[in-house]
Amino acid sequence: MEKEVLDYVIEKTHELMNASSCCNEAKEAAQSWLDAIGTEDEGIETEKYIAELEEDIGTIDGLIDFAGSEYGIKHFGVETAKSILEHAKEIKAQGAKYCDCAACQAVAAILEKKDDLLYLMKKD
Repeated sequence: MEKEVLDYVIEKTHELMNASSCCNEAKEAAQSWLDAIGTEDEGIETEKYIAELEEDIGTIDGLIDFAGSEYGIKHFGVETAKSILEHAKEIKAQGAKYCDCAACQAVAAILEKKDDLLYLMKKD
């Protein structure tokens, strides 16, 4: 079980880092965590990584607000912002809590394993 959890989080971490929607801070935290696995710093780096992910995951309401804002329209362009806004409202109506971009999907998957990961890293 422990190896499965670690392997899963490592896989999702690589997906996160490869996502075009992943911010630099999350990429840096991910790399620091990967580098710390198996070292005396893995516990603290795991905590830092989880904290960064919790800060960075986009809520569906945040996506709706952003895509519908003047800044979102400037960032995406009118048509893309409109499309994202419609999509976000649609998935919210279906029960989505978070943005469904590749980065947020990877973060959500990692955070589902948060308790197992924290336990695993503190166990040693």
